Amino acid sequence: MSNYNAVLPINTDNAPKGIGPYSHAVAFSHYNNFSAQLPLDPKTGELVAGGVKEQAGQCLKNIKAIVESIDHSMKDVVKVNIFLKNIADIDAVDEVYAGFFPNGVPARRTVGVSAILKEALVQIDVVVSNEEGTPSRV
Repeated sequence: MSNYNAVLPINTDNAPKGIGPYSHAVAFSHYNNFSAQLPLDPKTGELVAGGVKEQAGQCLKNIKAIVESIDHSMKDVVKVNIFLKNIADIDAVDEVYAGFFPNGVPARRTVGVSAILKEALVQIDVVVSNEEGTPSRV
């Protein structure tokens, strides 16, 4: 194995700047691994007003902006991780989520957590395929 590790940091002005020393996403091999997105307005950097539906929608809009900045679409998302301050909010989040992923793809993990940065109610990250590789058949 070589010491060469080809990773490409990805950032866009169409999503909120990170609140720490990290990129919006990193491309590596067949995938783009996204940093978790908070429900921040990209223009103001502030938490969006409203409840968990509005916040989930903003997280997904921020993800979509990053996805589109690398010439992909939401159809290329293969994995989603949702972190909820209150796991009972999953039904409300699912209402918003379905609008971004109408075909029931991708795979997903949802967990309840005790706290999220900026006192947000939800935070979401994804993995995006670079459309390489062969899907397995079951």
